[in-house]
Amino acid sequence: MLDSIIPLLLNIDQNLPGIVNEYGIWTYIILFVIIFLETGLVVTPFLPGDSLLFVGGAAAASGILDVRLLMVAIIAGAILGDTLNYWIGNRIGLHMFLERFPNLVKKEYIDRTYGFYEKYGGATIFVARFVPMVRTFAPFLAGIGSMHYGRFLFYNVLGAVGWTLAIVLGGYYLGTFSVVKENMSLLMIGVVVLMAGTIIFIIASVISACLKKPVEDKEQDE
Repeated sequence: MLDSIIPLLLNIDQNLPGIVNEYGIWTYIILFVIIFLETGLVVTPFLPGDSLLFVGGAAAASGILDVRLLMVAIIAGAILGDTLNYWIGNRIGLHMFLERFPNLVKKEYIDRTYGFYEKYGGATIFVARFVPMVRTFAPFLAGIGSMHYGRFLFYNVLGAVGWTLAIVLGGYYLGTFSVVKENMSLLMIGVVVLMAGTIIFIIASVISACLKKPVEDKEQDE
């Protein structure tokens, strides 16, 4: 059973038309589950994400899938997946670190992490949606950092909708062109590089701000 399910999950973006023909309406459930797992569990970041959305959009343009149902399935999977990941980090992750590394994880570190996600976590959650691997770990870390759930949920939904619209509609309008089909891997690499550059810029800005703050506090104390 697993011998057939695992290859299906890993290569669904390459075999989507055949899967639609075999499973029909259940394809939307399969897509939902894959996105839910890719974003909801820190152990499954290897599942297809961006490529699956893009190919799904192209399939919808060809009439194989309904673009509205496709986007509903993906948005729902992305939101619920990040929500699960957040609560795993919030309920399990922190306690695990406190139990296993009581001297390493001090209250001071927890407070700093909490402060970071309260101040910069929204941008991190949103931008992370567009970066493979990073989007799987960002909600987990937000949960560990005890980012306020209402704030997290807002950026979770915003990121899920933005990610889905950008990649699915990109596939819908561009994926049917032969030049795009022949160079899809290069296109996806370009998207990943662009988004990775964006999040690196944000992280660098955050680190810079954090380094300046102690200096400013010291000057004020003097």
